[in-house]
Amino acid sequence: MRTTRPGPNRSSSLLKVFLLFFLIVIFVLTQYLSPNNSKYVTVFAQGSTGKEVVVINLDVTIDQGSSSLVSRAISRAQTDHASAVIIDMNTPGGLLEDMLSIVYSVSNSTADGIPVYTYVGNDSLAASAGSYIAMATQEIFMGPGSQIGPSTPIVEGGTALEQNHTEDGMLSLMVSLAQQHGRNVTAANQMVLYDIAYPYEQALAYHVADNSSNSLGQTLQMLGLSGASIVTISENPTEQLLSFLSNATVDGVVLLIGIIAVALDFLHPTYILSVAGIVLIALGLIGAEVIQSGGNADALSVPLVLFGAAGALIVLEVKTGHGFFLFGGVLVGVLATYLITFEVPYSPSPFGAVQDVELGILIVVGALLAVYARWVGASLRKKPVTGSESIIGKTGVVTADLSPSGEISVDGIIWNAKYPKDPNQKIRKGETVKIVSRTGLTLEVEPEPIKQKPQSAN
Repeated sequence: MRTTRPGPNRSSSLLKVFLLFFLIVIFVLTQYLSPNNSKYVTVFAQGSTGKEVVVINLDVTIDQGSSSLVSRAISRAQTDHASAVIIDMNTPGGLLEDMLSIVYSVSNSTADGIPVYTYVGNDSLAASAGSYIAMATQEIFMGPGSQIGPSTPIVEGGTALEQNHTEDGMLSLMVSLAQQHGRNVTAANQMVLYDIAYPYEQALAYHVADNSSNSLGQTLQMLGLSGASIVTISENPTEQLLSFLSNATVDGVVLLIGIIAVALDFLHPTYILSVAGIVLIALGLIGAEVIQSGGNADALSVPLVLFGAAGALIVLEVKTGHGFFLFGGVLVGVLATYLITFEVPYSPSPFGAVQDVELGILIVVGALLAVYARWVGASLRKKPVTGSESIIGKTGVVTADLSPSGEISVDGIIWNAKYPKDPNQKIRKGETVKIVSRTGLTLEVEPEPIKQKPQSAN
């Protein structure tokens, strides 16, 4: 009768729980990154003037998803011959390439006769890349507690020359936009050169912003649009996915978990992990391409090679089962996650304390998975014991003196036995022996060590 391998059978359920937990985390992160996912296009009338105003909920990072959002919303405004577009902004910034795309969309709307305004609500941000978008609009309204800037661009992993060229280009753009809309050029210049942010009061005092407003409704009233029909547009599911995958840390985690899932499925023929892993790898590759589309596409080859190396190490874990290759693969994957963003212009940098903590957690999870893989590997490395082989290591009782051959009883079954180590030694009937090997139908044994009785205290 074949014995059961306990490790993989028990761990299969554990691995399914791990997969379910990860998918739940991905879902929660998606909801967190795009909190307005249920609000795509809503229309509500505020009056009967016949005017239409398109309001864009730009409360996300500036990336390919938000760039697509603004382009789609302005196309809607142009099709409907809307009276105005208002960007309801609360963004920490993001990719410069997508910021430039949004600035172009704003200019295109203005040229078509549809003015674009920015409203930075109470306690909201028009930070970094968002400050350029706000500066490109006809008027900037800010609420108490809001902030505009800082605006210094960052080229992750770029040379000093690349950084200087990018900074000079963005300085020229900021100054040009400030001049175009009659704002304080010197103050706008400082946001780029010295990474300065202006809070609500200073932004208005230095004329970086144009007007104070406590709400979107008040902004509409100040623009003479309080009786307009409002069309509110947020990111749709496709744009949310692009925004989600534009986060370098999320992208690296998705790729790594996908690779680990496929590798571990070699140990667990469930197919569920392989399918999920392939989907995650595909999403990770899409995200890497989305990120690098704003920078030097050739720079993507290095992180992809490193992710390939991470995958090779993790697959080697299946063969060795010691845990070291899996952990090494995770470390290489974390390095590749950092390199995905290299030579891509951002404002601000995509890495900070939060991302460092997230990658640190990934390393810890990788260490735990390595321990788990070692446990599973140890179970698989055990040779299955069948039939009479399972008797080795057991204890038997001598039923006919071994001198050196005789008989012993093991679990009620009589076996031929011998003690080949010392043919001159006789092991008498009733003594216990340990089975060390089997040759044919004869067991080879050795005497059980005599246990000393503890001496009683006087």
